[in-house]
Amino acid sequence: IRESATLTRDVLEQHFNDLKGTLKKLLDERLMSLLQEVDAIEQESIKPLDECQKLIEHGVSTADDLLREGESAVHGDVGQQNEKLCSFTKKALHIQLDSLPEVPSLVDVPCLSAQLDDCLLTILKNQIFRHGTVASRPPVQLEEFVEKPGGILVRWCKVDDDFIPQDYRLQYRKSTASHFEDVYVGSETEFIVLHIDPNVDYQFRVCARGDGRQEWSPWSVPQIGCTTLVPHEWTTGLEGYSLSSRRNIALRNDSQSCGVLYSKAPTYFCGQTLTFRQVLSGIETVGQPDRRDSLGVCVEQQNGYDSLQRDKAVCISTNGAVFVNGKEMTNQLPAVTSGSTVTFDMEAVQLGPSSNEGGNFKLRVTISSNNREVVFDWVLDQCCVSLYFGCSFSYPGWKVLVF
Repeated sequence: IRESATLTRDVLEQHFNDLKGTLKKLLDERLMSLLQEVDAIEQESIKPLDECQKLIEHGVSTADDLLREGESAVHGDVGQQNEKLCSFTKKALHIQLDSLPEVPSLVDVPCLSAQLDDCLLTILKNQIFRHGTVASRPPVQLEEFVEKPGGILVRWCKVDDDFIPQDYRLQYRKSTASHFEDVYVGSETEFIVLHIDPNVDYQFRVCARGDGRQEWSPWSVPQIGCTTLVPHEWTTGLEGYSLSSRRNIALRNDSQSCGVLYSKAPTYFCGQTLTFRQVLSGIETVGQPDRRDSLGVCVEQQNGYDSLQRDKAVCISTNGAVFVNGKEMTNQLPAVTSGSTVTFDMEAVQLGPSSNEGGNFKLRVTISSNNREVVFDWVLDQCCVSLYFGCSFSYPGWKVLVF
């Protein structure tokens, strides 16, 4: 409680300090804009009046000079009177003292004033007093963490019966990091977070957006999850395949070389779920299918084969056919296409002496593809604690993510 209360105080103080700075900046910008508008109107309106005033002042000054000259001519010496009067008369005839420049009427002269609506303060006051809430119980909480090879399956649930969620938002961070980052936004209530380092703690949190709402709910209580399982990786060096930097994605390239691409190590254990997902390659489509194509698991790596359709292996081809120890089963699954997900689940069902089927170790295998599944027993002559996985494609364009 104390930790979340301290964090909430920090968030509130930071948010309102940011609001203060933003509001001051906006008010300063608006004030500057209005002052500039006053300056522009003043300069535009005063210019013709200034010019008119200069003409009037010039005319008054000229008339004043002429008046003084006339007075001097009248009161001067008799000998100079005629000459001065003649000069005065000549100037008086050339100066127009009976006209004035056009002066705008008073109603046409701008009179500036500031129009300020005091209701803005009321509106701001009402908005501010309604801004922000403090929630003590988020409507969604994290429910479960399931270890995956190089990943964690995170599940969450709604805990507020009155809350109708539209979308969920999941974030995570390493415990040593300072900021969370989005890893999933959508309507599902679980998500597999990949690219997780084994034996490293990660913090997770989730929130939701109500139906028809834009804002997100408060975050759930952060919880720590980790995985002890090393990530699945394809082995490097096979000419026909290009791998991603984390070696969990294999792309069948244009090379004419063919063969089975195996996992780097036997990292698949009974009781786990192994998932292959067909993703789009750069050409935005999947490769051409072939009956030898295969996705599956095997007891050991065996070079020299161009498919997993062999002994000590179970697989599915891209056309949906299922093979056990090289034999095709009668049950058929949907074809593998762009975006398809194929999963393998296995559990040991027999340990002990040899059975009538000739084996002493039996695995119950469930293969699922596009919401359909087949279940069968895989009989082996030896106990297998861990298995390899593999794939083979005859044509370029196939791109498979494994996790």
